[in-house]
Amino acid sequence: MQSKPLLWTLMASAVLMMTGLGVATADKRRAAVVETCNVASGWLEPASAKSKSLAANKVLANAAEREFVLLGEQHDDADHHRWQLQTLAGLYAYRPDMVIGFEMFPRRLQPVLDRWIEGKLTVREFLTQAEWDTVWSFPPELYLPLFEFARINRIPMVALNVERSLTKAIGEKGWDNVPAAERAGLSRPAPPLPAYRDILSSIYREHMPGPKRAAGKLARTDKATDKAFEAFVDAQLTWDRAMAEGLANRAVADKNGNKPLLVGIMGSGHLRYGHGVPHQLRALGFNQIATLLPRSEDMACDDLESGLADAVFTLPVAAKIAPQPPRLGVALEDAEGSVRVQSITAGSLAERSGFAVGDRLIEVAGSPPGNTWSVISIIRRQPPGTWLPLRVQRGETALDLVVRFPAKT
Repeated sequence: MQSKPLLWTLMASAVLMMTGLGVATADKRRAAVVETCNVASGWLEPASAKSKSLAANKVLANAAEREFVLLGEQHDDADHHRWQLQTLAGLYAYRPDMVIGFEMFPRRLQPVLDRWIEGKLTVREFLTQAEWDTVWSFPPELYLPLFEFARINRIPMVALNVERSLTKAIGEKGWDNVPAAERAGLSRPAPPLPAYRDILSSIYREHMPGPKRAAGKLARTDKATDKAFEAFVDAQLTWDRAMAEGLANRAVADKNGNKPLLVGIMGSGHLRYGHGVPHQLRALGFNQIATLLPRSEDMACDDLESGLADAVFTLPVAAKIAPQPPRLGVALEDAEGSVRVQSITAGSLAERSGFAVGDRLIEVAGSPPGNTWSVISIIRRQPPGTWLPLRVQRGETALDLVVRFPAKT
């Protein structure tokens, strides 16, 4: 099952401490320049030629002295989130005066996060009121340990994002063509550095059909005139700016003049090389920023370029067989406030279940479908051998369909 709206394909592409004698001993062994970057469960200072091993306690202590610590992730990688939890625990030991901001929530859901931290919501109530399946849709179990860590330690959680409808509108029209009243109070993002434009250009061109997809990169003479590309850049900068402002707004001193440690949980694509959120924070006047990223030990060492981050943690490769999620064999798209079937694969489960091109989903398991990503999430969570009822609008007729997922063989 896949979704093909260009903006969201592009935006999705535009982008994890223990203490004690054993760790301290390991840190001493690692505190030297190493020939290879693939030392699992260790911190590295990225460098183009040789990456220097770093002691965990020094990485965390140095980061805790900054105003902001930004922790990257690949959204669907469970080890990235385990690393984030470990790093949060280490930072909390140094700075219990902490606030954690999350890319996953739009700002309007801040009251829900507040009620969660106050202990007024169960997990089910929290995920329902936070509209998880609609606003994020990645499996909640990946993030729940982070949310529980914040709750049991009464660490404020901050909703950093804006509505997808805003970034979508800016991605289609450009910043200047979206009325100021509809920009969620955001100030104009700082212009991107040329290197960031080049990264976004590669992403943009990679997903463009036809002659525009040349060499994966847009010539500088074309960038100034390609309005669609400029609108895409505006959308990405809006996303970055929203998270930067969401964190910066909480950098307020208490009556003793002390500010909390602001920690951001967000996709690594918003952090690499100091672009994205770090760049927008600097434009807002904040320069004490630490960027920490996770990576797998089987990644190429050439990717550890100077300036990638302040430190990178190498995660061991987990031995696992990734199960294939249930797939209908359809392409979906968001259309006029609903989810529409764009195409169907011949012989697929969708075809056998009676779907037709143009069908609009009215209900999925008895509830409104939300958007494309929430439908995909529901489909992927269905165990083998289960039945999933759906209602579709076909022309003037509402039809009830049932998808019967094959039992595991």
